[in-house]
Amino acid sequence: MMFNPLSSAGHPRERVSGAGLNISVRFFIGYFLALGLAGWFVLNVVTDEISPGLRQAREETQVDAAFLLAEFAAEDLAAGRIGDGPFAAALAAARQRKPAAVIFGIKKEQMDFRVYITDLHGKVVFDSEGRATGEDFSQWNDISRALRGEYGARTTRDNPGDIMTSSMYVAAPVVRNGERIGILSFAKPTATLMPYVDRMTGRIRADSFVMLSVSALIGVLFSAWLTWSIHGLIRYARDVIAGRKAEPPTGGGRQFSELAHALAAMRERLEGKQYVERYVQNLAHEMKSPLTAIASAAELLEDGLPETERRRFAALIQEQSGRMRLIIERMLQLARVEQLQRLEDNQPLELADLVRQTAAARADALARRKLTANIHAMDDAYPCRGDAFLLQQAIANLLDNAIDFSPLGGEIGIVLQKIPGKLRLTVRDHGGGAPDYALPQIFERFYSLPRPATGHKSTGLGLPFVREVAHLHGGDAFFANHPQGGAEVTLEISA
Repeated sequence: MMFNPLSSAGHPRERVSGAGLNISVRFFIGYFLALGLAGWFVLNVVTDEISPGLRQAREETQVDAAFLLAEFAAEDLAAGRIGDGPFAAALAAARQRKPAAVIFGIKKEQMDFRVYITDLHGKVVFDSEGRATGEDFSQWNDISRALRGEYGARTTRDNPGDIMTSSMYVAAPVVRNGERIGILSFAKPTATLMPYVDRMTGRIRADSFVMLSVSALIGVLFSAWLTWSIHGLIRYARDVIAGRKAEPPTGGGRQFSELAHALAAMRERLEGKQYVERYVQNLAHEMKSPLTAIASAAELLEDGLPETERRRFAALIQEQSGRMRLIIERMLQLARVEQLQRLEDNQPLELADLVRQTAAARADALARRKLTANIHAMDDAYPCRGDAFLLQQAIANLLDNAIDFSPLGGEIGIVLQKIPGKLRLTVRDHGGGAPDYALPQIFERFYSLPRPATGHKSTGLGLPFVREVAHLHGGDAFFANHPQGGAEVTLEISA
């Protein structure tokens, strides 16, 4: 009776209900929280930078205006008519004008600026608002720095508790005939910028809300798609548990389709139980022959046999015991390799050295059959990464097969090659090759052909072991009859 992992006591296992939210809702919540946090952070950064950015842009414009006005004021200041000359008249007229300009949806109805000029001692000789004429401004940062020949600017509040009463002042030297004769400071109130700051902040917040809403909608749609895909897999799994016929779902993207097909393959493997049955049947068959031979020889040894016959039957028992031991050892090796998900000992190796060492270890076996192993390396070095023990075991299996199937006094060809991304090892004998009917089964467990020298079969586990080792090293193994006679087995691994 085979064990069914999907059932207990012959009945399907009860579905376990897990508490909490399903994966799609969790995904949406996590997605929305991450998106909201990122949006909030960006929004705060942007809105916090709007006002400073506009003030910086305004300051740059004020620098141009201050230096331009300083040029216009130079003649009147030098002539002593700065308070009632053309410059003062032009400023007064400008202050009375109504621009009626619409800037990004905001109307500008009046001129908002202030200009004052000081002498070289910081005393105010002209004020466009007429408030500070005669006062000493030499301690103000804009004037004091400009008097020292530096760039002078300041921001000052008329009412210290109200940011809306602040103004920015930018100073420029008034120069006449190459000599500095005074300092002009050009001021703009901060309140003129606030409508633009408010408008930009409002638009950014509105656009951010729209973006967040669209992103949330995308998250909802993606979560719905994910839920639909997962529910399709759940329905399929439940049909499998219930024993109903069902086709694996193909929607939901490549990964979900691959998972569905993997479940389908698992279902076929569990339902058919072919793999386990064939493995056990072949093992029982392979073990039955040597056990039968041992039992028969043991019965005959109980009778009074001549010495030569007793030795022959004792040798038979020893031979069959060795065969059983070899089958068990090979099974354990193959089972260990099949259980590995990845290499446990992945070290830098030189494949050519492993081949030479393994061939040297088989020197006695080669000599007994008068065989020559010729190693042909196309390059100087064959560096790779892998498990030296497993690779040597795989190479040894290839050499053992070649020795068993080679004619007496023949040659075994071993070729090392580099191909894109891989290293290739080919071992060729000059025997009779494998019959066509055997080629599809060469790498199946326990499948073996009689050895020409003895007529006995091997364990049939060597080539499956070679292929498993190749898979662990990112490659594969292949068997083919050579067009000029004999068989060749190829082992490929990642370079």
